Amino acid sequence: MQQAHPIVSEIDWPSVYEEATDLFRDLLRMDTTNSPQHPGNELQSCRYIEQLLMRDGLGCQVFESAPGRGNLVARLSGDGTGGDPILLSAHLDVVPADPEHWDHPPFGAEIHDGFLWGRGAIDMKNMAAMELMAVLLLKRRGARLKRDLIFAAVADEEAGCELGSLWLAEHHPELIRGEYAISEIGGFTMHAGGKRFYPVQVAEKGVAWLTIRALGSPGHGSLPNPDNPIPKIARAAEKLGMQRLPYHLTGVVRRFLSELAAHHPFPDSLVLRSLMRPSTAAFVLDKVFPDESLASTFDAVLHNTANPTILSAGLKVNQVPGEATLQVDGRLLPGQTGADLVREVEDLIGPGYSIVIDRELPAVEGDPDDPMADRIRAVLRRHDPEGIVVPTMIPGFTDAKAYDQLGMKCWGFSPVRLPPQLKFAQMFHGHNERIPVEGFHFGVRTLFELVADLVL
Repeated sequence: MQQAHPIVSEIDWPSVYEEATDLFRDLLRMDTTNSPQHPGNELQSCRYIEQLLMRDGLGCQVFESAPGRGNLVARLSGDGTGGDPILLSAHLDVVPADPEHWDHPPFGAEIHDGFLWGRGAIDMKNMAAMELMAVLLLKRRGARLKRDLIFAAVADEEAGCELGSLWLAEHHPELIRGEYAISEIGGFTMHAGGKRFYPVQVAEKGVAWLTIRALGSPGHGSLPNPDNPIPKIARAAEKLGMQRLPYHLTGVVRRFLSELAAHHPFPDSLVLRSLMRPSTAAFVLDKVFPDESLASTFDAVLHNTANPTILSAGLKVNQVPGEATLQVDGRLLPGQTGADLVREVEDLIGPGYSIVIDRELPAVEGDPDDPMADRIRAVLRRHDPEGIVVPTMIPGFTDAKAYDQLGMKCWGFSPVRLPPQLKFAQMFHGHNERIPVEGFHFGVRTLFELVADLVL
């Protein structure tokens, strides 16, 4: 087994866990909800992190991409003999949380029954705390780095990254460019078939947000109108909501399913392999998977998706409108474009509609056999010898969109050890988001060991 760098044994880990938990809780108490009604205010978190860095003699730069929208970049310099820089990135904004549906206050950062509760506990202030702790530890030890280590705490990921990582990539690319970017999503424990898997993100779907428009004949609401555009747009929405787009099997998903199948007994292995055949995938997703949320996840990585999200039509109750629109959250598999998605949608909903692409971001796809994979396996093996690392693709998007544009290799590794009863997907944007305190400590040390292996 590959041993950890000697610096790891020199660290007082119980003290580090206590410090990391305290700063993590401080970040959770800051309401950085990112919504039209509450636009982020990540600057407060940046100023807090800036103070912690300055206390240890490490400078940083804080940028406001818009009022209150803070982005922070810090760098530990190396001698360059180990290669180009490593970027550690975390977003500071969070999605809204309705306190009425939480057992404990979403911004209280309270600990109950061994869990730390709060919006951002999993997505992804835990990673911000772990990355910051890694930088502080290396600085305090006076470590001689073989390559630069960059830490970026960014805004606006939950709303599309435009005021965060994409803004930095456009305005200050020299501050964040490196060989690798390490961020979300991956490294969490997934219990399946009596075994522990650790999915690591090497790919993510692209984005193509669409507006579908149906035209009709306006008229008085008291008269039947067969050319009413509202039923037309409703039929399109129903088809998109009830039927799948064509099947596409990407290389990363094939690898993910193959490795899962190899570690599952029959008949589960047969079910997983059946997802790699278009002739059987739909039947397996619809009839075999007992868990609908799990089926949806597999469904999303085997197809482009087009999910209706906003319907708009009419101004007065007594007037039939002349048009109706449907906004669609489209997601693209690697190798697919917005134009490809539009063609698939047109084939599904039929003629009589116009479709416009409002925003498009390409998919990200890395090499699951990159040397980074072996480094992650080695680190996890030290802490969970029976754990199995598998490459995966997520259906959502992350800040990897920005870093991929700079030619960086993007890996989602935000490690946390989870008990079997806690499902990672249910914590992501869900009510009662929480993280096991010991699982967070696992992540603090695991991430530090990976960073040490990369930069020392």
